Amino acid sequence: MEISDHLRCLFSATVEKRADSYLIEVPEQEIRLDNLQQGETYRVAVFPSPSNEADESEIADTEIRQGSQTDPEKPPVEEGETRRVEIDGIGDQGDGITRVERGFVVIVPDTEQGERVAIEITDVRENVAFSDVVERLSYYD
Repeated sequence: MEISDHLRCLFSATVEKRADSYLIEVPEQEIRLDNLQQGETYRVAVFPSPSNEADESEIADTEIRQGSQTDPEKPPVEEGETRRVEIDGIGDQGDGITRVERGFVVIVPDTEQGERVAIEITDVRENVAFSDVVERLSYYD
């Protein structure tokens, strides 16, 4: 797949049903980092998430077709869950940070910005989750 030099940002999001339409929320960080400007129009491409296993992807597709949505009050990850993620940045404590659905933050120790890793969620709080690296991945995995 060829990626345009004009790419402004890349993030994961969940499709949510709202009244007679579907919504993909843009994480606040993309606006804060000046990647996107509020009120501007952008072209959007949608790809299956590499952070989900095939079975989970099929379930998500079914849920979208059926019009169900995830509970916005509940964190989008669970303890013991594994995911493939890319580290978005480094926090104040030196740990890697990635964001999953709805911009939910997952802390990943011993990682570097831009690194792709498989993680296991070890602790879930109301607004953040903690994880351990299970495997370091090639950028193309």
